[in-house]
Amino acid sequence: MRSLTRISAVGGSVLALTLSGLIVGVSAGTAQASTCSHAYLPLPDSTCTPGSYNSAVTQSTINSTICVSGWTATVRPPTSYTNPLKAQGIIDYGYSDTSMSSYEEDHLVPLELGGSPRDAGNLWPEPYSGTKTAYTKDGTETKLKNAVCNGTITLSAARSAIKTNWTTALQVTGIG
Repeated sequence: MRSLTRISAVGGSVLALTLSGLIVGVSAGTAQASTCSHAYLPLPDSTCTPGSYNSAVTQSTINSTICVSGWTATVRPPTSYTNPLKAQGIIDYGYSDTSMSSYEEDHLVPLELGGSPRDAGNLWPEPYSGTKTAYTKDGTETKLKNAVCNGTITLSAARSAIKTNWTTALQVTGIG
């Protein structure tokens, strides 16, 4: 798993970041070697990005949280928080394409299903390129959230399926 403290190479300097996203130090140095594998794509490396949940979202609270239109906007972290994580994640995953615009800093367990908004273990740089991409996963997330809110499946079933393998989550839950 990626450590709670992030080390990121930015313009020849290394920024140390805590899990809370606050910059705690700036010093000269070099980037760390990659620590996560992109061999699992389109899935993240589960040792680096295991996924995590927002404790405020449970089956009994879905009608006041995820099933409320616009609720995810109330918990979505700003890019000032996610961009440094994305920059470090690109290094951690050893991607050859280091352009920030080639990736979405995505929640493995999406906010739509009550994924933890700021836990680094729930965020990873998901590529926009390939056969199954960040765009594909977005559609899966919405279908699962709609099924949870319609009572077709439980929140737990949706979370488990997407955390295990988002590419098969619809089939595993019987949604598609």
